[in-house]
Amino acid sequence: MESLLLSLINLLILLCLLQCMKLGPVVVAVAAHSEDVGVQPLSKIAIHRAVYALHENASIKASPIVLGAKGEDSQWITVELESPSPSQDDWVAVFSPANFNSSICPPDEFFLQSPYICTAPIKYKFANESNFGYTKTGKTSLKFQLINQRSDFSFALFAGGLSEPKLVAVSNVISFANPKAPVYPRLSQGKSWNEMTVTWTSGYNIDETVPFVEWGLKGAIQTQSPAGTLTFHRNSLCAPPARTVGWRDPGFIHTSFLNDLWPNSLYTYKLGHKLLDGTYIWSKSYSFKSSPFPGQDSLQQVIVFGDMGKAERDGSNEYSNYQPGSLNTTDQLIKDLDNIDIVFHIGDMAYANGYISQWDQFTSQVEPIASTVPYMVASGNHERDTPNTGSFYDGNDSGGECGVPAETMFYFPAENRAKFWYSTDFGMFHFCIADSEHDWREGTEQYKFIERCLASVDRKQQPWLIFAAHRVLGYSSSYWQQATFGEPMGRESLQKLWQKYKVDIAFYGHVHNYERTCPIYQHQCVSTEQSNYSGTVNGTIHVVVGGGGSHVSKFGPLQPSWSVYKDADFGFVKLTAFNHSSLLFEYKRSSDGKVHDSFTISRDYRDVLACVNDGCEPTTLAS
Repeated sequence: MESLLLSLINLLILLCLLQCMKLGPVVVAVAAHSEDVGVQPLSKIAIHRAVYALHENASIKASPIVLGAKGEDSQWITVELESPSPSQDDWVAVFSPANFNSSICPPDEFFLQSPYICTAPIKYKFANESNFGYTKTGKTSLKFQLINQRSDFSFALFAGGLSEPKLVAVSNVISFANPKAPVYPRLSQGKSWNEMTVTWTSGYNIDETVPFVEWGLKGAIQTQSPAGTLTFHRNSLCAPPARTVGWRDPGFIHTSFLNDLWPNSLYTYKLGHKLLDGTYIWSKSYSFKSSPFPGQDSLQQVIVFGDMGKAERDGSNEYSNYQPGSLNTTDQLIKDLDNIDIVFHIGDMAYANGYISQWDQFTSQVEPIASTVPYMVASGNHERDTPNTGSFYDGNDSGGECGVPAETMFYFPAENRAKFWYSTDFGMFHFCIADSEHDWREGTEQYKFIERCLASVDRKQQPWLIFAAHRVLGYSSSYWQQATFGEPMGRESLQKLWQKYKVDIAFYGHVHNYERTCPIYQHQCVSTEQSNYSGTVNGTIHVVVGGGGSHVSKFGPLQPSWSVYKDADFGFVKLTAFNHSSLLFEYKRSSDGKVHDSFTISRDYRDVLACVNDGCEPTTLAS
């Protein structure tokens, strides 16, 4: 310990000396790190500085012209380009809508002068990505995968790199056969156990069509349930880039409520829009299994992770390996989907960071999962935080979104969707989902909700009590530099609730790695066991599971006594409840789907009732 302290002291002295020499190493180091990882790729494009440099001998052509002719929601396309002055800095941008010139620029207080181009592309690639001979020949072809995003597309060849873009050539326009088609359904638990909600995106407003879901038990007569329609506008957002170059029309978000479901039953459904002329637009068919009755004794399997983000299967937008594990996590879950009942993505979903087009990309990526099992979400800093907008943390991690896209694109059973906290039941599980981006300290509205949620569960029927939030309100050794090992004030505010109501496991994201603690209360392990827990619930196990896909966070040099297992890799957690007395916890890496950490909990109802430190019911000596 003395040598560690001496090393830290020497490091501080060195940093102070360098700063006195005006070399500014601390600022430079932080800036360099932030450029290497975690930077939204589209933010690297200085699109507002773009100038026209069209060249008659440069060309760019996209094919095919019509996409989704058989109803597909995505399609691979080929872009062929030619430049008379090729450079390794040349790049190709995908714009949607196809018209991106200055005529579409709105008057806005954030634009200091009228730019030639005022909207960021939805994705990009460097011209020499697939052909390193491009700089000699000036010719190459690129492959892109496009998804249906309610508008047409065009491609632009730029010289000058991302920082000084010069528009050299513009392609023909291509489009999906029906750009407005209903796409990317995402399921969520409703406010009661026997209600499922279906949310999707389309280009149809309510003055054009009537949205609905046609659904029913598989093989039985189908019924139709109406859907409500929401959207948001540029002025609904709070700051750049969401209000400026990152803005893109999100289309219309529809949600239908499927009620009075039979438990454990297979349902089929499809999205529908009835046009004014009486004709119908249909999506493809999907299916889901309804939730078990609360307390039902059966096999139940739950997935938990945070901070996944999105990635492009065509390799575009790859700036410094922005979301390297995202597709691996997605694909592992799709591969095991028959053995998953419900998913919890606990914040930092799309990492759009103010580039609204990326929400479509994210909902498309998770569609195979979210259309089949409930995809429950929580709010993170990259969804909510914008200065002076009521966030508990006053950064601009959301890129000016201030929660609007997340709260609109996904349904969750909160009383007020601007306050992203809620409870939900799934069989033997009871979940309390907190919103770490709003104040959770004692006496606040959210604190009162958390206590009500924890207190409301009948542990006889639902023995497995789970708490989740995005930021680490519990324990993480990655916070070692702050000496708090978690968000300041987090444990101080909430640990007495976790202890009083005997929370089994508390999950967090935000830190992009995996870490599990012992059962702990007030910084002390209450059990020496590490893999097979049984008997009285003396403390809560805290788990950081923020390795869903965004760049991995390294651990610090300290090894707290309460840290049982660490893994600086991408992964997710799977909980399997076999019955009321037996729970299996597994941490799996996204790269191979194999289990790298696990434990079991075995206990009876009387163990939950047992008196523990700061968790005893009052008693009396009266007879």
